Amino acid sequence: MTEFFNIAAADPAPQNMSLQSMLPMILLWGGIIVVMYFFLIRPNSKKKKEEAEMRNSLDIGDEITTIGGIMGRVVAIKDDEDAIIIETGSDRVKMKFKKWCISSVDTVKETPKKEEKTEKKSFFSRAKKEENKDEK
Repeated sequence: MTEFFNIAAADPAPQNMSLQSMLPMILLWGGIIVVMYFFLIRPNSKKKKEEAEMRNSLDIGDEITTIGGIMGRVVAIKDDEDAIIIETGSDRVKMKFKKWCISSVDTVKETPKKEEKTEKKSFFSRAKKEENKDEK
């Protein structure tokens, strides 16, 4: 038993690391970076893109809610100042806001529906074959 400890103590770890011994570590860090991208960075940039599209598609007459909770109807859009003017309440108070402060557009707009495919697909994106269970 003591011989094992003597051999282990006498044989220090090699100081130079080859590419072959570093490859698993590089792959591990690469995998961690890819996972971080798909779980943190990509969804956040996708959300920002959708919000920017929502703010740029505003029309006069849309009902909006600001990030401060003020609800109103858009009466003017000033693209040169990147601002909007909204009208709130029954006394028609007009307020000017920057577009970035819009939290949501409450007006429901009809969008053209895309043609839906009636073909069902399986998990591996192959078309499922219709099977008649009555023939069994």
